[in-house]
Amino acid sequence: MNELGDRIRDTGRALLDLRAALVAGEPWPLSERWGHEPEASWGPPEVLGHVHEMIPYWTEELERVRAGDPAAAVPFGRVATDQSRLDRIEADRAKPVGTLLDEIAVGLERTRAFVASLGPGDAERLGLHPTRGELTIEASIERFFVTHLEEHVEQLRGILARRSA
Repeated sequence: MNELGDRIRDTGRALLDLRAALVAGEPWPLSERWGHEPEASWGPPEVLGHVHEMIPYWTEELERVRAGDPAAAVPFGRVATDQSRLDRIEADRAKPVGTLLDEIAVGLERTRAFVASLGPGDAERLGLHPTRGELTIEASIERFFVTHLEEHVEQLRGILARRSA
């Protein structure tokens, strides 16, 4: 689990290293289509709003899996169309980039603390996701934090590169 914690730290650092360029780009236009549709086009406000809402959400969900019945897969998670997810992104995308990045940094520390707190056997505890089925806590951390955060860092880098071209 240390490797996953290190990757969360490193990817979080890569995200926070984009701060100067993201703040310099303000005000970013708000995307007209930012929901879950295939046509959705997210800019920095939507990406950061999503990262801000996803970090505490998945940390709390995996804390629930760890606290649940060890003999059964604990239902957890949501789908992209979840209205509370979309509501949070809508609210967060209106915040200044610097504020979002500060709040994301706090969330990343909480997530890293959660990963570091996992004891023997916790990583293999099973959750039951509505679309992905049974996932261990370790696999969930890999997908919902590490890989997903890495994807959004690359997305932001691409937006910044296109803007400066």
